Amino acid sequence: MRRYVLRRLLQAVPVFVGTTLLVYAMVFALPGDPIQALAGDKPVPESVLRTMRDRYNLDDPLPLQYGEYMWGLLHGRLGENYDGRQVAEMLGGRWTVTALLAVTAWLFELAVGVALGVWAGLRRGRLADTLVLGGTTLLIAVPVFVLGSAAQALFGLRWQIFPTAGADAGWPVGYLLPGMVLGSLGLSYVARLTRTGLAENLRADYVRTATAKGLSRVRVVGRHALRNSLIPVVTYLGVDFGNLMGGAIVTEGIFNLPGIGQQVFQSIQLKEGPVVVGAVTVMVLIFLLVNLAVDLLYGLLDPRIRYR
Repeated sequence: MRRYVLRRLLQAVPVFVGTTLLVYAMVFALPGDPIQALAGDKPVPESVLRTMRDRYNLDDPLPLQYGEYMWGLLHGRLGENYDGRQVAEMLGGRWTVTALLAVTAWLFELAVGVALGVWAGLRRGRLADTLVLGGTTLLIAVPVFVLGSAAQALFGLRWQIFPTAGADAGWPVGYLLPGMVLGSLGLSYVARLTRTGLAENLRADYVRTATAKGLSRVRVVGRHALRNSLIPVVTYLGVDFGNLMGGAIVTEGIFNLPGIGQQVFQSIQLKEGPVVVGAVTVMVLIFLLVNLAVDLLYGLLDPRIRYR
């Protein structure tokens, strides 16, 4: 197990470097002068521009800029914004909001998606199966900003079941509605994966053998068929957690949540490259760690899997 974890961590290094290099290059290759953007339409003396560019190494070649960024990252620094604020401090208070939103959406996907998938898988070809397939197709087809606006109008304004905006209500009340909106797409895929896997495994030889031995229906489905059916679901959930962290920009905008997505959107508009790169760097790290945890869960779901 230790060798497997060490090997996976070493494999994550080139992925991390390649991803952050690509993001860094895309952000700092954008046209426009970020120093001039701080002043808006006001003229900036050339001496001030030269001083600021020298301070933030904006005149250095891109590989050198990236090397200096990685060197600071190795020492626990996410960099400094063009107005002198530390990126870690700017993002620090917002990580909690985005993390709670992502966890709420992830738990919603897991609980409701698996439940719907089991319900449809046990009734393949019947009305329940048709309802789940049709409903998940509808959720996939509707854009998240349309779904979010409709949910906010109905459940927040008209029926007043959930808060309409902001995080003042705290977790979980203030995050339930935006979490369900953010997790709606993932829920659809989780339900479909669970339904397909369960329907196939119920026809497998080992399930028929377990049934022939006299095991109860609940034990056959829960311990044997469903356990193996959840492997692709766990894979998807591991990948999707990173997508939830990074895809919260629209949802945070609709529900006015002061999270990382909102900060990244504002930073893109203001050409604050260090903030964008710092936020993406942390998201990449979270994505890699979650996928390592998912790989380790495979052994619990399927004892035949061995780590080498």
